[in-house]
Amino acid sequence: WGFSFQHPNYAGAILELMYDRPTERPNGVRLLSRKTVQTQARNPGIDSLRGLSIVLVVLFHVKIRFPILKSDAADWLPQRLLRALTESGFAGVTIFFVISGYLITKHTLRRHGALAKMDLRGFYVRRAARILPFLLLLVAVLSALHSLGVPKFTIDTTRQSLGGAVFSALFLHLNWYEATTGYLPGAWDVMWSLSIEEVFYLGFPIACVVLRKPWLLALGFLAFALSLPSLRASIDDWMWMSKAYLPGMASIAMGVFAAQVAQVFRPRKWLCYGFMLFGGLGVSAALGGVDILWPHLGHSLVLLQTASTALLLIGLDVGHQDHNIYALPGLGWLRSFGRLSYEIYLTHMFVVFGAHGLILMLFGKSEAVGWVWYIPILLLSWVPGYLISRYYTVPTDQWLRKRWLKTA
Repeated sequence: WGFSFQHPNYAGAILELMYDRPTERPNGVRLLSRKTVQTQARNPGIDSLRGLSIVLVVLFHVKIRFPILKSDAADWLPQRLLRALTESGFAGVTIFFVISGYLITKHTLRRHGALAKMDLRGFYVRRAARILPFLLLLVAVLSALHSLGVPKFTIDTTRQSLGGAVFSALFLHLNWYEATTGYLPGAWDVMWSLSIEEVFYLGFPIACVVLRKPWLLALGFLAFALSLPSLRASIDDWMWMSKAYLPGMASIAMGVFAAQVAQVFRPRKWLCYGFMLFGGLGVSAALGGVDILWPHLGHSLVLLQTASTALLLIGLDVGHQDHNIYALPGLGWLRSFGRLSYEIYLTHMFVVFGAHGLILMLFGKSEAVGWVWYIPILLLSWVPGYLISRYYTVPTDQWLRKRWLKTA
């Protein structure tokens, strides 16, 4: 049927899901050490997909300052394509949520063999080592810029304060803070998705240890993922709908479920290509066909996007790992964006604001040629992400893991 199983027979796969005994697999998946897990080569296809998600976010924020549909580009490029590339910022975050759930679950499964066997302390230490150093630095920098009264970085509404922004960012409810008080300055605003993601990962290990059975976990995460349209439809406020905890977590749950599927069911090479094809078509339709599909699908359009992303991830992951399927050539730049996605995501607004101000000062406001600045700003947004990663987040991550864990 196009699948190979990590067991001598199908019954073995079902028994593993039911009885959670991965170490009893004579011909199954090898359980890898922590060191092996960390030193394995990255998946170029998944890095490309993650790069696409961050590119969509950056282009969305550039588009707010330089409306591309009011530029000359709208005369010689299809408007549907321009909208898909520049109006899909929230869709980019949704894609990233699915990827996040997939990779975190995959690495946990490879490290421990089963979600119920994960080391709670080790999981939380790894998340803290990855997230906290840059989050603390960013909040400190933004607080200083606010205190200095720097334009675009100053919180100047009566319903908001510096203390409120700092507290909501550090205690993972900045999305709720914005939904109740309005948008924060852009460099603060991007942290809304971090609140959703990290609250999910606070509860994720506990749910895995409590529910224990792989089949029960799989059904639970699938049910959560499929509830996405209902969760969105139950919210009337648009800002809260796009930034609420549960819809975002449902997207992450889709990635978790996909990784659980990929652990047991291994598509053959031709089926991996099929997963990539149909997953890619689904994501493309969700990005570029909103006006056509929304009247028919409504909030299920977002479910189409998350499910298609999950299908694409399985194809990319298994295809690369089992069948040596590599990413398309010429996408090295996109994979680099994917590898630096966390750092670029949290720093790109500094580039967008700086470039926008400089361009207005030097050339004035000319909407007709606004399209010219998209690629330069996009490429410049890579620079602070690379520098932060090279000289701060990676070294601190490694140092904290060595200090807090017996093995990194």
